[in-house]
Amino acid sequence: MRIIPSERQPDSSITKPLFRDETKFAAGKIAAFQWAVVGAFLFLLIGYWDLQVRNEEIYNAKALQNQIKSRPIPAPRGKILDRDNRIIVDNHESFKLILSRENLKPEHIRPIALGLGMEPDELEARVKRFRSVPTYFSIPLKEDLTREELTFVEAHSGEDSFAEMALIPSQFRVYPKGGLAGHVIGYLGEVSDAELNSPEWAAYNPGDLIGKMGIERFYNEVLKGVDGQRQVRVNNLGNTREILGIKDAVPGKDLQLTIDLDLQVVAELAMQGRRGAVVALDPRTGEILALVSAPSYDSNQFVGRVNSRDLVSLMTDPAKPMFNRAVQAQLAPGSTFKPIVALAALEEGLIDENTTVHCPGGASYYGRYFRCHKRGGHGTVNLHKALAQSCDVYFYMLGNRLGIDKIAEYSEAAGFGKKTGVDLPGEKEGLMPSSRWKIRNLREKWYAGETISVAIGQGYVTSTPLQLAHAIGGLVTGGVWMRPHIVKEAKAVAAARKLDLQTENVLRVINGMCAVVNEGGTGGASRIPGIEFCGKTGSAQRVSNELADKGKLGAEYRDDAWFVGFAPRSAPEIVVAALWENGEHGNLAGPIVRDVVKAYFDKKARGGKKQQPQAVATAARVLPEAR
Repeated sequence: MRIIPSERQPDSSITKPLFRDETKFAAGKIAAFQWAVVGAFLFLLIGYWDLQVRNEEIYNAKALQNQIKSRPIPAPRGKILDRDNRIIVDNHESFKLILSRENLKPEHIRPIALGLGMEPDELEARVKRFRSVPTYFSIPLKEDLTREELTFVEAHSGEDSFAEMALIPSQFRVYPKGGLAGHVIGYLGEVSDAELNSPEWAAYNPGDLIGKMGIERFYNEVLKGVDGQRQVRVNNLGNTREILGIKDAVPGKDLQLTIDLDLQVVAELAMQGRRGAVVALDPRTGEILALVSAPSYDSNQFVGRVNSRDLVSLMTDPAKPMFNRAVQAQLAPGSTFKPIVALAALEEGLIDENTTVHCPGGASYYGRYFRCHKRGGHGTVNLHKALAQSCDVYFYMLGNRLGIDKIAEYSEAAGFGKKTGVDLPGEKEGLMPSSRWKIRNLREKWYAGETISVAIGQGYVTSTPLQLAHAIGGLVTGGVWMRPHIVKEAKAVAAARKLDLQTENVLRVINGMCAVVNEGGTGGASRIPGIEFCGKTGSAQRVSNELADKGKLGAEYRDDAWFVGFAPRSAPEIVVAALWENGEHGNLAGPIVRDVVKAYFDKKARGGKKQQPQAVATAARVLPEAR
């Protein structure tokens, strides 16, 4: 009988080896786990030993740094005062919002930006800009916060919100309203990447504020002071728990300008609605009493970090409000250049006061006919009448006799074609041509016919309004040119340039300029009763007569109107130069100069008493808004 098993029995020859393999595999895993635990324990033990024994001091210091933070205390910037110690630029206390990079969470960037009225992309770009500097440098976000912005910060400063944000006390610039003295003062702005790469600003960091234009830039190191620090103990969210110490900030130095606010206001009102510049200076010292460039800008627009769109709008404005015409506009000076040519001819002995020329309305030189501004001519004129009536034909003759290099010699001595050295940034040098200049720059020889136009302030010659005031100021004081300056202390280093001139020749030129205003000359409308006010008109062409005759040109091609004047006749105390772009006729620029000169002597008659501050402020409010 065969028995059939109900279950198949496992083959012992197979089962036993499998069991032994499984046991061996489990034992291996247990051993590996045990060794991993031992390794982790050893790693922790070594780390503990590194923290507590080998590098105890280092890690204690790092832990302390996580608890102690340094908060900057911005130094108050120096005030800017006028010559009578009236405050032009002041500071006011407010708060600056900074972003701590040590606590910064990327997901917080967008809500913070939106809460502060910023574009998220703009804030992200600012954060990226700081990647190259150590993390302990915070990111400045906002200055002079509005009520709404302060409310946002306070509402989100709790432990469960944006720990990156911190408010620190600060002081911000208060500039005159309406753009008063905008080009003199300048403004503050954040240092750019390009500036950080230049030697001048190498010591600064991203986010720092620097002077961008005017006095703010030229005297930035004097005005800025030294920031202080406040050490505080914070919790893990960055909130202040204890103040540990304070290093006070060192305020910047105040600057007293040579500017007279009374004259500055008068000059700016005179330029209202016009493009151009006015410069008034004391020729005896080189002190600048007023400096205007129109149109201007309101420096307050840049407080609190100017919006990039607003800055682009200012920079691309066709009226160029950011362009300081007083020291940067290089334009033909027209007939205001004639006193220099007259002085050169007298000093060289080529003419005397009795030398005459007949003016029929023009003259021919080197195969070309040069017109006089008076179509019917001036008849027979001597030097005195030629200056008074601004006869071009007379000065064509002088230019032809002198030659370009003699004109250049005396003009350069008077300061044309070179910077005056004024303590303002961006000054241009203008151009005084010569035979050497043309060969060096244009690779061409000088043609005698080109001198004829230069003799009346046209052709290649260009000047800034400051250069013109400086040149005429040195001439009427007998050949002493003081370096123009706008800060009082600068007078100690104001170098004088001197030229040995014959007194009688200087007086002949001065008398001719006085005839311009007081003897029926081209500037007769600018006469000031009771004041020996002298001057010279100038109408400088933007295009040639030939082009002008071809058809009607736009307003931008009209002649520029110039006027330079001084007073009194003997021992001049003030020289004023005015440029009215496209003003057409120099006599129309005369009243601008007249008003400033009259204001000077009116103040002197009051014993030098200044206007009340509210009077100056009232005048400033009626100035044209910055464009």
